[in-house]
Amino acid sequence: MNSRATRVLIGLIATIPLLLWSCSSNSSSSNNPGTQNGQISMMVSDDPVNDWAEIGVKILSISLTPQSGGTPVVVYTAPTPVNMVNLIELDQLADILDSVSVPPGTYTSATFTLSANPGDVALTASSNPDLGFAGTPGEIVPSTQIQILGATGSAGNLTVPLNVTFVSPVNVTAGQSGGIDFEFNLSNPAFIVAHAPLGGGQTLWAVNFKPALRHHPIFDIARLVLRHLYASFVSVSSDNSSITVNRVFPEEPPVNPEQAIPTSRNLTILADKANGTLFYDMDAHTHTRITDFSTVGSSLSSKFLRIAARFQVDGSLVAVRIWVSSSFNTVWLSPEGHVRHVLNSSLVIDNEDGVPVTVDVNGNTQFFFRTPANPGLDGNPICTGTSCLSDLARGFKVHVTAADPLQVPLVADTVDIEIARFDGLISSPNTTSFVYTRNFMDSADNYTKTMFYISNSTANGNDPKTGAAITGFKWWNFAFPTIVDSNVTSSNPIGDFVSATGGSANFGGTVGAVPVVGGSYATWNNSANPNGWAVPWTIVAPAPLPLATVATGWVQNGTSDSFSIAVTGGANQVTVDASAVPGSATLVYQVDRNNGIITISPVDLATSAGQNTVQTNLNLGTPVKVFGVPQINGSIKAYLFFYFTGTAPAS
Repeated sequence: MNSRATRVLIGLIATIPLLLWSCSSNSSSSNNPGTQNGQISMMVSDDPVNDWAEIGVKILSISLTPQSGGTPVVVYTAPTPVNMVNLIELDQLADILDSVSVPPGTYTSATFTLSANPGDVALTASSNPDLGFAGTPGEIVPSTQIQILGATGSAGNLTVPLNVTFVSPVNVTAGQSGGIDFEFNLSNPAFIVAHAPLGGGQTLWAVNFKPALRHHPIFDIARLVLRHLYASFVSVSSDNSSITVNRVFPEEPPVNPEQAIPTSRNLTILADKANGTLFYDMDAHTHTRITDFSTVGSSLSSKFLRIAARFQVDGSLVAVRIWVSSSFNTVWLSPEGHVRHVLNSSLVIDNEDGVPVTVDVNGNTQFFFRTPANPGLDGNPICTGTSCLSDLARGFKVHVTAADPLQVPLVADTVDIEIARFDGLISSPNTTSFVYTRNFMDSADNYTKTMFYISNSTANGNDPKTGAAITGFKWWNFAFPTIVDSNVTSSNPIGDFVSATGGSANFGGTVGAVPVVGGSYATWNNSANPNGWAVPWTIVAPAPLPLATVATGWVQNGTSDSFSIAVTGGANQVTVDASAVPGSATLVYQVDRNNGIITISPVDLATSAGQNTVQTNLNLGTPVKVFGVPQINGSIKAYLFFYFTGTAPAS
């Protein structure tokens, strides 16, 4: 029932070497004797997509490249056997993989190596995907229908090496904290490309890791929301302030009862001395708030734990809540996933097998919203009972603890809201709010929600380029995640947002207008909306247009080029504007399917060769798939488009 392992983010957080993972034989670094090193904690998280319950990958290794050259510093090596990480379940949550000692210095890039043999990427469709999804709800895609692009090596030892250049060089300083973020953007249209052939036939899924991976800095580790971690008890400290646990993972695929897979990695967890740690004994069905482990330490021998923790600024980990049982299966049987349906007195949660799990809510169910940057709120419920359900929406990432994990249906004791995600069509933007309208395959899940901007005085992270502190609402274009419109870069970021979201492209007929779309992760109880949700930021996302055909061919006009498209059911042609500016050019891919093999070839519009290739191929009637932002003049500003050769796509 739980996850086995939604922007996919892989974060490397350089911290003071205190109370973190002990280095194991699975990790290595090029240490210099006598040099005090930094400590790198390996974490994984993601960005959500509604269509999938599981996107499983196997990360073999990660290394950092020194600016001065020399041997790359290995900061992660997978255990044996290699565990699979489900990117979907992480949804902006960091999951700690390992920690190693790293020499101080400046690093300019990193290399990821992913396993690419058949079966090394797992795809399971969600139980209720979005309209137009090419697969079947709940489908486990056979490995024979998954093609991993960019694989190198021999059969049985295929890998995909990925190089990432940092936005700016990263400095690791001895005895100080810092951070490195890597993002696998799951919502990038070029990440997973489906090809269902016109006239019928097998759908193939091409997985292309390269365009989805990028660097994004972290400035404050104390704000990271960590995924619940599983462990077995090792010892309690002499002063009862902390416990040492051994990191364990559930067996994959899951078995019944679920088994814990131990590792060689130990972790030290502090009790929250100031605010108290909620401690749940799942065998005795009791809970209490502790400020140290003096009253519970003697009962932990041979026990398994599930821990909701947070980082402190010095890199130590503090437990917000701990669940304990003599059975690993008991702490694991806690539904985790994205909310698929919000009902009058229950939630339906999609697990990573694509199976919906119903969890009842009663008058005693406590709802928590993870806010690690505010420890006083992080460990206290925001509300209790069924009335809380009106504040939830489809797409939220939650982790539920059942009062009795064997009861059918389950009854929720606690609901951790880890990510409150709202997205959809943007309308009615003004100086205080805007409206999201979200439609799903199941119309009962649809919502229209007024979203308030956070107050102008609310701290809101740092500018990704300069590191300057931001207050108030910020937004950015999906295509340019490091160019953030905020009070640091603009005198009126909200006014800029209102202007940017006022466009529309109209195909007419039965298709109609293509609106501006976006996504936000909300925060709870901001002064701008007490006891409700407010948005600290919004991403203006490229809208996926229907499969189209070229109506007029490629027109070169310096660095701003265009063509027009028509869609089935539409009465109007729409102009697609593309940029050829180096560094910000529209992404173009040629998708060719021949003899059951898909080839996806990038085309660089910033070069004359790329321009010539596009002009040659964008002929009248060529199938194209465009992702872009509608403009005030009725055109589409393209972030990315595919054109298809070989076997024509059905949709």
